[in-house]
Amino acid sequence: MTEATAPLTSEIPITSNGTPNDAPEDDTFERDLKKMLQDGPNLNNSSAVQGGSGDTPTTVAPTPFSGVRLNSPTAPSQQQRSPTGPVPPPNPYVGSRLASTVKPPQYQAPGSTQELEDYEADEFARPPPTAIEHHAEGGPPPQSMANAVSKIESIKNWSLKQIKCTRQILSERFGRGSRTVDLQLEAQIEVLRDTQRKYQQVLRLARGMASHFYNVVQTQRAMGDTFSDLAQKSPELQEEFTYNAETQKALCKNGETLLSAINFFTSNVNTLVNKTMEDTLLTIRQYEQARVEYDAYRTDLEQLQLGPKDAAVQARMKDADSNFQAHKDKFDRLRGDVAVKLKFLEENKVKVMHKQLLLFHNAISAYFAGNQTALEATLKQFNIKLKSPGEENPSWLEE
Repeated sequence: MTEATAPLTSEIPITSNGTPNDAPEDDTFERDLKKMLQDGPNLNNSSAVQGGSGDTPTTVAPTPFSGVRLNSPTAPSQQQRSPTGPVPPPNPYVGSRLASTVKPPQYQAPGSTQELEDYEADEFARPPPTAIEHHAEGGPPPQSMANAVSKIESIKNWSLKQIKCTRQILSERFGRGSRTVDLQLEAQIEVLRDTQRKYQQVLRLARGMASHFYNVVQTQRAMGDTFSDLAQKSPELQEEFTYNAETQKALCKNGETLLSAINFFTSNVNTLVNKTMEDTLLTIRQYEQARVEYDAYRTDLEQLQLGPKDAAVQARMKDADSNFQAHKDKFDRLRGDVAVKLKFLEENKVKVMHKQLLLFHNAISAYFAGNQTALEATLKQFNIKLKSPGEENPSWLEE
C-alpha cells in the first residue's frame, strides 16, 4: 500500500480580533483535528462507491476534503490524503481541549445572593396585572370595569323597554291592546297640528309674495332709470319721459316700504310656527312616548297579576310595579306640561297674529291706495325700520 502525502501549506492562525496567534497549543490542536477528519471517506461522490455480491469487498475512490479552520474567519486551503493511510492514534491533548470548551453549570445554593438578584430582576420586569387579573385575584373591581358594567346594564334596560313599547304599539294597531286616552287633551293636540299646517301654508304664500314683489320693485327701479336716461337724450319727449320716470321711482319707493312690512310679517309668523308651536309639539311627542311606555308597563303588570303567585313571579311583579309607578309619574308630569303649554301657546298666538294681521292689512291697503303717508305711518306704528338699497345689516356691537 502506498500513501499519498499532501503538501502542507504554511498558514498563520488569526484570532477573532485580527491579530496573529502564536500559541503552539492551538496549532497542535488544529493539525490533529485535520488528520482525524481527512482519514474518513467522502460519501458525496456516488460514482466512486462500487458494490458487489457475495464476499467482494467495497472500494471507495479517494476524494479531496476541505478542512475547516476554527480560529480563522476565512476558509482554509484544501488538503488531500489517501483513505488507505494509517489511522493516527488518539491524542489525549485533543480530548482535553474539547472537554475544556464545555463548562459545567455552577451550583447556586438556595437563597444565595445570585438567586435573590435574579428573582428581583424578574419581578421588576414583570408587567403590572391587568384589570381582569386584578379582579380575579380578589381585589376590588376598577373604575373602568364598573363603567362597562353600567353601560351594559343601561343598554339591556333600553332594549327591554324598546321591545315592550314595540309590542304595545303593534297590539294597539291590530286592536288587541288597550291604550290610555285623554279626550280633551287629544282634541287640543289635533287642533294645534291642524293650525300649524294652515299657518305653514300662509307662511309659504307670504314668502312667495315677497319674492315676486321684490322682482316688481327691481323692475320699476330699472324702468325709472331708463326713462330718465331717455328724457336726457330725447328733447322732444323729455316731459313725458320725465313724468314716467318720477312715477316709477315713487312706486319703487313705496314698494320697498311695503316689502319691508311683508318681510316683518313673514319673520314673525315663521317664529310662531317653527319655534313656538314646534316647542309645544316637541313636548307633545314626549308625552305620547311616555303614554306608550306607561301602557306597556301597565300591560306587563296586569299579565303578571293574572298568572301564578310563586316566589319568582312575586319578585318579577315587585319590579314591574316599581317600573309602572315610575312611568306613571312621568306620564302624569308630561300630561300637565302639555296642558300648560297649550294654554300659553293659544294666548301667544292670538296676541302675535292680531298685531301681524293688522300690519299686513294696513300696509297693503295704503300701498295700493297710493297713500304714501299712511304707509309710512304703518311702519312707524310697528317700529319697522326701512332698509335703504345697498344698506347692510348692522353688527351685533352696533345694535
